[in-house]
Amino acid sequence: MKRVFLSCVGLLALAGAATAADMSQPPPPLYPVKAPIYVPAYSWTGFYVGLNGGGGLGSSAWNSTGSFDVSGGVIGGTVGYNYQVGQAVFGVEGDVDWSDINGSTTNLCALGCNTNNTWLATARGRLGYAADRFMPYITGGAAFGDIRATTPGFAGASTTNVGWTVGAGLEFAVAPRWSVKAEYLYVDLGSLNCGLGCGAAALDNVSFHTNLVRAGVNFRF
Repeated sequence: MKRVFLSCVGLLALAGAATAADMSQPPPPLYPVKAPIYVPAYSWTGFYVGLNGGGGLGSSAWNSTGSFDVSGGVIGGTVGYNYQVGQAVFGVEGDVDWSDINGSTTNLCALGCNTNNTWLATARGRLGYAADRFMPYITGGAAFGDIRATTPGFAGASTTNVGWTVGAGLEFAVAPRWSVKAEYLYVDLGSLNCGLGCGAAALDNVSFHTNLVRAGVNFRF
């Protein structure tokens, strides 16, 4: 009788342990659990075209008058290519803008001495850091544009110069093929010799440089 009693107690203990183990397990889900969806990191590699626009604020200096401010707007087109290696993005970019950056002074120039830039282009390298859809970058290269110097009553002078530019920006991918950007460029186009065409001394040089702030939108192929 004692053995039977002990056997019953043992069976009850095992049954209780099994029940407790079953109760410790979470209940099965009511619906099938889907595996997480893998979203690949955004790739900046490829060709792109775009539009840009903004404004410039800088200065021009005539030997005979000194320096004065120039300012105005720019708008134009962009083309470029990026190649991404890890998080580094290497690129080349070019743009051509219509420009209305100009200014004038009457300092030692009673009729008014005016400097004007009517078009501006750049050909630059870019180095960016890809933080998925965000890409801060630095950029630099050659700048091209015209410098026009005029004084009322005189023929004036103009030239197309090759200068240099350097700057930085931030680009953000808003869709698989579309991105927007904001950038700053310092542009120096050098100078021209206006001479007697501006009613000044024959060696009167006219310089031009500007600080460009632009926004843009690009479409990727």
